Amino acid sequence: MRLAVLLRHCLAGVALAIAVANGTAAQQADAGQEASALRSPVLLIDPERLFQESLFGQRVLDELRAESEALAAENRRIEADLTEEERSLTERRPTMEAEAFRQAADAFDAKVQDIRRAQDAKEKALQNAVTEGREAFFAAAQNIIGQLMVDAGSVVVLDRRSVFLSVGAIDITDSALETVNATLGSGEETAAQ
Repeated sequence: MRLAVLLRHCLAGVALAIAVANGTAAQQADAGQEASALRSPVLLIDPERLFQESLFGQRVLDELRAESEALAAENRRIEADLTEEERSLTERRPTMEAEAFRQAADAFDAKVQDIRRAQDAKEKALQNAVTEGREAFFAAAQNIIGQLMVDAGSVVVLDRRSVFLSVGAIDITDSALETVNATLGSGEETAAQ
């Protein structure tokens, strides 16, 4: 009798496992069809990827990269000129009066400090331009991302980097990239305003 009860429980367990497996397979098939219709109150976005991979962000970064390379070339030219001027001053030192050399050396040091301040200001301006470019991008993209949120029936879009664990289906970075590129393009019109 015990053996019959045990067999019935085993058969019931196997039947349940088969039913669960069939249900899971059906759910997975349905999930594939409904992935695009997923509704979630929370969506995720990777803002860094959105900026860097968007046409707008690429234009901003390309422009700043070119300006940065031009500044680096200018710095190398200035460094070469100052090195030559310092070498010339050092070579003339033995033929100069001490006071005249001290005045020339002080003037050279003041010139170097002025150039350093000017070049540092240019570097800071480039860094500010990166920040301003990012801010302009996200200001322009905010309404687009907001519309994606509304269309998905969501109430919030979170930065993906702040989330420990999530379902990949709620990440809208790809669709945001597509929509932002289609709407804003390279953002040259926005930059001109």
